[in-house]
Amino acid sequence: MFRSVIPRNTAALLILAASMASVHADQRGATLAVVMTNDPQANQIEVYDTRTQALLQTLSTQGKGGVGGNARGVKQLNGELVAVVNYGSNSVALFKRHGDRLGFDRIVTTTSAPVSIDFGNDHMYVAGSTTIDSFELHHDNVVWRDGSAALELVGGATPPVGSTAQVGVLDKQSLLVTLKTDPLPGTVDIVALRNGAVTGAVPDAVSAPAGTLTPFGFSVYPDGTALITLAHSNQNGLFRDGAFMAVAAAGQSAPCWTTRVGKYVFTVNAASKTISRLIGTGSNVFVDTPVAAQIPGGGPTDIDADKGVLGVIDHGAGQSHLSLLTYNAFGELALSGAAINLGVPNANGVAILAPSDRDDD
Repeated sequence: MFRSVIPRNTAALLILAASMASVHADQRGATLAVVMTNDPQANQIEVYDTRTQALLQTLSTQGKGGVGGNARGVKQLNGELVAVVNYGSNSVALFKRHGDRLGFDRIVTTTSAPVSIDFGNDHMYVAGSTTIDSFELHHDNVVWRDGSAALELVGGATPPVGSTAQVGVLDKQSLLVTLKTDPLPGTVDIVALRNGAVTGAVPDAVSAPAGTLTPFGFSVYPDGTALITLAHSNQNGLFRDGAFMAVAAAGQSAPCWTTRVGKYVFTVNAASKTISRLIGTGSNVFVDTPVAAQIPGGGPTDIDADKGVLGVIDHGAGQSHLSLLTYNAFGELALSGAAINLGVPNANGVAILAPSDRDDD
């Protein structure tokens, strides 16, 4: 009798443990996709469950949209904080995550019309049409603006409205801001930081390489190198130590926006409506796969990825769509369901939010 009780108890404990693990996994929440409608009069965000593709929320950003030709108009931090540009209102809307919902937090004002956002060094950075601002963060809370600087082109001119493309943290001492100025090659501004804040010093303006056009989207590696698209000459560049170290043909038309997943950088090619998979080293950039996936719908306008989910926004012919894909450890992409019609004509900006209490891979 005693021997028969032990296996039954053991089996019961195993079943209970498995049940508790399942409940815990369910409580970790959904991976969300947040997109910006970009309405020039009443900007909003739409929040989707990436597994079911259900629309969970539509929330006002309490400002005006209207941004174009940019990357990272929507940016998330740690799965908890979402920042969204209100281009027409000189402000950034901030949202906090509560379970599988977002709640409006606050508005912060910027020194020029905001275009692109990044987080790092306990700061939020906002590149505008003519300036770059830094905002101090305390425990994922944006508290105040603690620095600003004017952007400039090679030669010292003020960037024309519409030329700012993206901001990104390079390291603890500097940011990069890409500025597109066809038919001139374009500029990469290196913005100095002190204790995470923009110092106000004039940026170091670096020209795109001769024979190239339009430094646009980029992703930064932990070693301080950046893979930067050269959109209008169908090339990609490797930027390091304040200079372009290499340029390579993209093999696709109009590589624009990027997102990095480990060693891989995915670029969205606007004219080809494809995603390429690239690898950057300290000295070179390689096209690993020219067409890692096709994008259904119109011309893509932004891309983001986190924890196995990649999202792409496109628009054309009066419609905007969100395409969701999965990726594995080898950077292989697969479409996940049909493209979602967003119900607006000019959506721009996407951020993927994995559950904030997840374990790291």
